[in-house]
Amino acid sequence: MNKLLVSPSPHIHTKASTRSLMLDVVIAMLPATVVSVLFYGWAELLLLAVSVVSCVALEYLVTKFLLRRPSTVGDLSAVVTGILLALNVPPACPWWVILIGAVFAIGVTKLTFGGIGQNLFNPAIAGRVFLLVSFPAYMTDWTVTNGFIHATDAISGPTLLGAYAEGGVEAIEGVNYLHTLFLNIGGSAGEISAIALLAGFVYLLARKVIRPHITLSIWFTVAAISLIFWLANPAKYPDPIFALLSGGVLLGSIFMATDYVTSPMSDKGGIIFGVGIGVLTVLIRYCGAYPEGVSFAILIMNSVVPLINKFCHQKKYGRK
Repeated sequence: MNKLLVSPSPHIHTKASTRSLMLDVVIAMLPATVVSVLFYGWAELLLLAVSVVSCVALEYLVTKFLLRRPSTVGDLSAVVTGILLALNVPPACPWWVILIGAVFAIGVTKLTFGGIGQNLFNPAIAGRVFLLVSFPAYMTDWTVTNGFIHATDAISGPTLLGAYAEGGVEAIEGVNYLHTLFLNIGGSAGEISAIALLAGFVYLLARKVIRPHITLSIWFTVAAISLIFWLANPAKYPDPIFALLSGGVLLGSIFMATDYVTSPMSDKGGIIFGVGIGVLTVLIRYCGAYPEGVSFAILIMNSVVPLINKFCHQKKYGRK
């Protein structure tokens, strides 16, 4: 007698896999990574190497010897976390600091919850926030290291957001937005070129790795709220273009807020998620103790994702 065996859903499969998706993310990050290495030189290369190797090695060791299950390093998610973590710290950050960040990102944020697909918070964001709280001096050292296509005498100074936090609108008067669009020396390594980040965004959209709802809702919300503040008091608050091009809005909204595991499953939920990140980012910048709020905003909204998924769940297949 023949038996009909029905496997668990999903029953429709695509050629896409976790590895192929992560590989596309790595390719999308290449423009920003290459630009950061060109302008920050060996210091940034060292951070990238330490971060990626640490994340991959830690995931292999924990899954193999502590969790006693097949290693998951082949899916490249640890590589993505390592690159993102390196792009989220200043290029002058000591290598041992990013090593600690990698341990927290992979060991605590990711594998403690069961590994990829089960972590509540984005590992790279959690690692960055942990380092910012634990090592604020190193994480706010904006020394511009010698790069391969430019040389400096270890110039150090505040970022655009830092300058605004210290001196208000007067401190950022005369900022060339065309310059900040292509090159913005200072800040985390991945924030150096908005064009490089946007190129990665276009690639991810073209490859259908991400949908635009989350990213665009963050941009629209940050611009809209900044516009309201600016129109209310232009002598105190910067314009919306400054709010979008300064800090980590582009880096966070493109590569970290769109993480499959820690973002809502539905388009409606993604919009709510993005709006929440945008609102929190602006409020932290203007009313909080830190000049930047993107990382904290994403981390806070990550914790709300289960609730968003509950009320904005996908329509079941075949249901009207």
